[in-house]
Amino acid sequence: MTTGGRAVLLLPLLVVSALFAQIRASDPLFHESFDEGFEGSWVVSGKEEYSGVWKHEKSDGHEDYGLLVSEPARKYAIVKELDSPVTLKDGTVVLQFEVRLQNGLECGGAYLKYIRPQEAGWDAKEFDNDTPYTIMFGPDKCGSTNKVHFILKHKNPKTGKYVEHHLKSPPSVPYDKLSHVYTAILKPDNEVRILVDGEEKSKANFLSADDFEPALIPSKTIPDPDDKKPEDWDERAKIPDPAAVKPDDWDEDAPTEILDEEATKPEGWLDDEPEEVDDPEAAKPEDWDDEEDGEWEAPKIDNPKCEEAPGCGEWKRPMKQNPAYKGKWHAPMIDNPNYKGIWKPQEIPNPEYFELDKPDFDPIAAIGIEIWTMQDGILFDNILIADDEKVATAILEKTWKPKFDVEKEKQKAEEAAAADSEDLSEFQKKIFSVLYKIADIPFLEPYKIKIIDIIEKGEKQPNITISILASVAVILVTVLFRTIFGGKKPVAPVKPVAEVKKPSATEADAAGSSGDKEEKEDDTTVPRRRSRRET
Repeated sequence: MTTGGRAVLLLPLLVVSALFAQIRASDPLFHESFDEGFEGSWVVSGKEEYSGVWKHEKSDGHEDYGLLVSEPARKYAIVKELDSPVTLKDGTVVLQFEVRLQNGLECGGAYLKYIRPQEAGWDAKEFDNDTPYTIMFGPDKCGSTNKVHFILKHKNPKTGKYVEHHLKSPPSVPYDKLSHVYTAILKPDNEVRILVDGEEKSKANFLSADDFEPALIPSKTIPDPDDKKPEDWDERAKIPDPAAVKPDDWDEDAPTEILDEEATKPEGWLDDEPEEVDDPEAAKPEDWDDEEDGEWEAPKIDNPKCEEAPGCGEWKRPMKQNPAYKGKWHAPMIDNPNYKGIWKPQEIPNPEYFELDKPDFDPIAAIGIEIWTMQDGILFDNILIADDEKVATAILEKTWKPKFDVEKEKQKAEEAAAADSEDLSEFQKKIFSVLYKIADIPFLEPYKIKIIDIIEKGEKQPNITISILASVAVILVTVLFRTIFGGKKPVAPVKPVAEVKKPSATEADAAGSSGDKEEKEDDTTVPRRRSRRET
């Protein structure tokens, strides 16, 4: 056969091979969409401590299914064994998954563990916190912890021990209830990139001591653990001057302040005038009963005579700084003649040191979720392992982006509604401001204290604003009725605020109320000192 004939025969084979390679490159190594459920494919841990129930549920507002954490304050563990292990040593590997914290995340994890091959005979039902993994990746939030973990467990070739290496600068967890996609891209040049929603948030080098703690490659030397600091080693750079003597005129007991003997009472000071006086415009209410209500006392106001004078009442000489005050005497500090510096043990060769061109990753044989969380509603979806960044991006755009856009629009609508609610709160403030002015109307003077009590309750419980308006209206009608028709006053107005059922703790929180449990009964018959706002 001629050379040309062989070329004609090989051409179709080459085309088919290239097409097959292209199709192969477009497929992920692993993709779990949870469209068909997880029973029979994923194995729930049989350990007693993992009592949390996994469910196959739709994401809120979508037709897309995921793996749901259904109960709060539980431990969860579930694992999926791969058909064949995924190697991380050659080429690019992309780890990606979606998480939606539908009820938020105050304390708990939502990360994945990429499990290394286990010993022969291992049962997936034994999966727990101690199951060895290669990489742990994903969000974790509790207390001061708020990070997207990336942890590599790497075997030290010198000792055979596995060491956890944590990414030093991980991204923070998005603080909302939207769907988010987390991506870790491991490159053959030792680079790892962490993306959230397709946007790069962190980049590191596996072999850099600045990027991982502890560093993958140990230091060449370590402090000698057997080296001890000599007993006569003096680390004090400064010491009190042993030759110094306290001066004879140093008075340690002198006060910091003394009376200003040079001060004189200002001219025009009103010694015999009190700072407060009875309100001359106040009058004893007509319905005041001395036997039931006690002796009536006029409310106090600031003494108007004191406003133009430099002061009222007994004048007292002011205090001034004591020029003789020196405080506790201390010997001055001098350089320590015996100072030897801060002691450090001597360095010795590190027996665990090794050199490395690239990490010796263990393969990924399974994917597990092993978490403890105080929140329910955590939904996992579209767990992916790929050897092509474009594949991961394409799946992100197809599965996550449409859901996120819908959720984002819904969030904007809720924020707009919340802004409207704040406007209503401002409206309520205006209502209370008008009511305070009404309380200052002269012919309502006998009821002023009662009205102010009602308004103050309304400020603490904004959800009863309508009741407040009704209560003030009752008082106004009653007073007008008496003013117009005179005679015996009608039945005393009811106190609807006191009768309004106190909101529950949840309602109080929603309304911005402190929800005080100890609320004093409304007793408008007992005289009290007016506040500045009342005057």
